[in-house]
Amino acid sequence: MYNNAYNVYKNNSITYASKDQLLLMIVDGAVKFSKIAREALKEGNVRKAHENLIKAQDIFSELMISLDTNSEEWAKNIFNIYAFIKESLVKANLKKDIEELEKVIPLIEEVRDLWYEVEKKSKK
Repeated sequence: MYNNAYNVYKNNSITYASKDQLLLMIVDGAVKFSKIAREALKEGNVRKAHENLIKAQDIFSELMISLDTNSEEWAKNIFNIYAFIKESLVKANLKKDIEELEKVIPLIEEVRDLWYEVEKKSKK
């Protein structure tokens, strides 16, 4: 019963979220999946690490696709950051390299924090 209510709430949160809120949910997901992958690698659970790294990679692919790099210089810059993160996630996944993941997680968190700051300033 409670599980179904949670799923309805979660579904409604996504369905009725603004573009800004969706972006924040997505970048939160990237942080979450990267950290789950790191823990899975520490535990030796390669499959779980792979699945979560793919999720994080997919998020950055979608973020890259969503940018209009033809019109704004900042979009080109953030595209390059997203590409670097995705490439690092791919390397970590191919090599099952915790150190590579340890290097990129703080950058993913910085991207998330940046978007939270932008969202906060846009409300003012």
